[in-house]
Amino acid sequence: MPAVVDEDKCDGCGECVDECPVGAIELNDVAHVDADICTECGTCVEICPNEAITIE
Repeated sequence: MPAVVDEDKCDGCGECVDECPVGAIELNDVAHVDADICTECGTCVEICPNEAITIE
């Protein structure tokens, strides 16, 4: 399963966008992960200061 963003926890800081090695995350008001690109590496999970991203 690709990374999933909890929109209630995401504050739109963009740290995950900057750190994603494959460019799978876009930011509008909150982060959104493109499931077709995500490699489930976990970088975004580790970098998120709000613990808003998980890999299920």
